[in-house]
Amino acid sequence: MKNVLEIKDIHAGTKEGKEILRGVSLTIKKGEIHAVMGPNGGGKSTLAQVLMGHPDYVITKGKITLNGVDITNLTPDRRAHLGLFLGFQYPVEITGVNYGNFLRMAVNESREQGTGNGEKRKLSPIAFRNTVAPIAKTLGFSEDIVKRFLNQGFSGGEKKKAEILQLAMLRPDFAILDEPDSGLDVDALRYIGNAIGDLDYSFGLLLITHYQRILHYIKPDFVHIVVAGKIVKSGDSQLAKETEEKGYEQYLKMSKS
Repeated sequence: MKNVLEIKDIHAGTKEGKEILRGVSLTIKKGEIHAVMGPNGGGKSTLAQVLMGHPDYVITKGKITLNGVDITNLTPDRRAHLGLFLGFQYPVEITGVNYGNFLRMAVNESREQGTGNGEKRKLSPIAFRNTVAPIAKTLGFSEDIVKRFLNQGFSGGEKKKAEILQLAMLRPDFAILDEPDSGLDVDALRYIGNAIGDLDYSFGLLLITHYQRILHYIKPDFVHIVVAGKIVKSGDSQLAKETEEKGYEQYLKMSKS
């Protein structure tokens, strides 16, 4: 099915045999925002890694389809080529890799593969700078962001904003953001929320968070509570507010019943 990311009864865990996800099913349509919340250790970040094909995790049951294509056993690069993006919880610093060159090559590779929401024309260095500058400004970056090494010397907030800049430039069909709000101050959180809200194309978003504060800036269509590797409750944005007020204890009880 086109314009849909579908997760069907996914069971997954480590190579050592520890089961973490215990039957997660979720359908995300293009244009929808799904927030996944839950206590630490519940499986939220594992879900993100499994969806992107991290080799440290093994799917033992279930299926993942992206725009009608079965991606369950595909490598991360193939999933990216098909239109899936992951914003990391802990972006890695890579010394010697120029951020601007890295991002332009990623964008052009995406366009060559037919992703990037229909954009096919490759960006020249000048066109790239002209395209990236206003987006970087929206995120509070100075123009020298493209001259720096990939995440090297970046603050925690800058690393998270750099991930959103990649999202805005790559224009995937579906994006997974793994706790983009962790470690951010109020200003960085606002920059990220506004940048995502200002994106000028339609994509599906799976937003993983521990707290509700980012949802003040990005209003989800659906909220899912994940505890002990399962979705124990789903609802609209009101569910996030209730969870913030009451905590996760009630859901921990549900997961054991």
